[in-house]
Amino acid sequence: MNITTLISAKEISNRVSELGQDISNDYQGTVILISVLKGSICFMADLLRSIDSDVTIEFISISSYKGAMKGNISLHDNSIEDIQGKHVILVEDIVDSGRTLSFLIELLSKKNPKSIDVCTLLDKPARREVEIPLSYIGFEIDDYFVVGYGLDVNQKYRNLPYIGYIEQ
Repeated sequence: MNITTLISAKEISNRVSELGQDISNDYQGTVILISVLKGSICFMADLLRSIDSDVTIEFISISSYKGAMKGNISLHDNSIEDIQGKHVILVEDIVDSGRTLSFLIELLSKKNPKSIDVCTLLDKPARREVEIPLSYIGFEIDDYFVVGYGLDVNQKYRNLPYIGYIEQ
């Protein structure tokens, strides 16, 4: 498989720092970051270290892909602690169709948070099926199948320090 670099490790690092500063400026109190597993784990770890505000973290496991094929949304774990009356930021690796985030926002809204924002490393608007308000966007990308920095294909390439696309 041939992988071409799309976003370098340095570009990612710089942009994640900027996003962390934006979040720090926007939230004076505690904010809860909820990492959408598994793809957002690298992004979440770096983003967390870039935020100067008080933060707590949670994880939710959900998937809408099997390998490279789009499938149904499956919620694997929803052990989110009490978020009622609290500010929540969903931390996502990539937003393409918007279906997964729409599902998550609806699910978490039932827990009555004060606010729900979305911070995504990658936005792929060409694939959008459901409009989702994105408060923090790392990079907007074209319609590539991307890997690296937590993103995978069949659980491979998550450990790449950059984001690349798979050449077909």
